[in-house]
Amino acid sequence: MSDRRGSGGPAWAYAAGIVATIIAAAVILLAMGRNPICTCGTIELWHGSVQSAGNSQHLSDWYSFSHVTHGFIFYGLGWWLLRTRRFGQRLLVATLIEAGWEILENTPMVIDRYREATMAFGYSGDSVLNSVSDIAMMIAGFWLASRLRWPWVVALALAFETFTLWRIRDNLTLNVLMLVAPVDAIRDWQADAPGSS
Repeated sequence: MSDRRGSGGPAWAYAAGIVATIIAAAVILLAMGRNPICTCGTIELWHGSVQSAGNSQHLSDWYSFSHVTHGFIFYGLGWWLLRTRRFGQRLLVATLIEAGWEILENTPMVIDRYREATMAFGYSGDSVLNSVSDIAMMIAGFWLASRLRWPWVVALALAFETFTLWRIRDNLTLNVLMLVAPVDAIRDWQADAPGSS
């Protein structure tokens, strides 16, 4: 998936747009009443306990792998649909989509859906810090996909999905499935997952 420059404006304009998008998302999330950081008052580089109040509150967790995979997917879609556009322009579009999802994900409607349909029984939304980190993870995945050949990108995505499925009985594929069309048998299986750290 090597990248080519394509057409569009200057790189600094796209970089500024990406930074502005992240800041705007953080401001909107704060205005929605999301906590800036974990209510525990600490900031952890890694929080590995899924069924805990600290999940989705710190800099990284098991679901960070899914956001890197978002970057892989967005890069592939951009390469396919927007290949005449510059890398920065495609990354800006991906960042806008990811930021939009982070805002939607933290609405009462989606939070309630997570609680009733997925393994996130006690989920109460992300901290702003975690949401910003999720966007950064997507950007990292997008950049990585631009540097690697596509078989390596696919292999990494499959490795992330397999690893998180093994460790926490959840991954991006199951997360989407359970949000859209919940399967009781999967939810029961996930409920018996051992704690991960």
